[in-house]
Amino acid sequence: MNTNIADLVKGVGSLVTLPDVFIRINQLVEDPDSTIANIADAISQDPSFTVRLLRVANSSFYGLSSTVDAVPKAVSIIGTSQIRSLALATSVASSFDGLSNTLVSMEHFWKHSLYCALAARILAKQARNCDPDAVFTAALLHDIGELVIFNRLPQQAQDALLLVLDSADEIPVYQAEQQTMGFDHAQVGGELARQWKLPPLLEECIEYHHNIHSALRFPREAALVHIANILALMAEIQTLDPGDVSPIDPQAWEIVGLDADEVMLSTVSEAQEAIAEAEKLFLGR
Repeated sequence: MNTNIADLVKGVGSLVTLPDVFIRINQLVEDPDSTIANIADAISQDPSFTVRLLRVANSSFYGLSSTVDAVPKAVSIIGTSQIRSLALATSVASSFDGLSNTLVSMEHFWKHSLYCALAARILAKQARNCDPDAVFTAALLHDIGELVIFNRLPQQAQDALLLVLDSADEIPVYQAEQQTMGFDHAQVGGELARQWKLPPLLEECIEYHHNIHSALRFPREAALVHIANILALMAEIQTLDPGDVSPIDPQAWEIVGLDADEVMLSTVSEAQEAIAEAEKLFLGR
């Protein structure tokens, strides 16, 4: 079935492309000989990304004590790997503009993705030994495989959604996809991440956010995205009762070293407070 996934993802390659600025930043971050000045130069070649970067750097999202008015300063303060995450996070929604679908509102899709990203970043800061910006980006991208399926296999995607609605206990979407297609959106997203040559942390979190025990290289980050995905649902439907949404794998809390009772409700509330500004910063709304 992997061949099908690879073919499926190849089929969207002409419609969904990553911006040149991200590709260049990605290459430079991976190059041990590159400097902050090299990365700043690459960013400065793209005026619209430069504006977005400085806007995010000066927002409460980072909470920096001084104003960041130049790209080299932003790169040195925020850090090169975080800049790479930011480059992807601020451009990913527009990258998917050409990928039409008739099954889901893109506004709803990206709002859920952004809620997940916010919750993941909040949790990552408390979990320690995690890069909150990388986890934010992984969570923002966790469902991109859905967009590929909606575009390339609309009938099967609709069958999967109907299966969810018709099931007595509303089985999760990914299980319905596996029953109707033999694979799910997380696997498709993981393949897209590989074809895009995204960092391994992003690839693993996307591919295993429903199957955290298969995440061998970045188990804590994948578990954070898994938890954040459920907390995002709580934030969206404005509930503080975990019984209203799908259950979180109890082992996820052990993997990340956080106490559910201590952080769950505060994370949902904090994400709800941050969503309006985050939509402006990352979705241009």
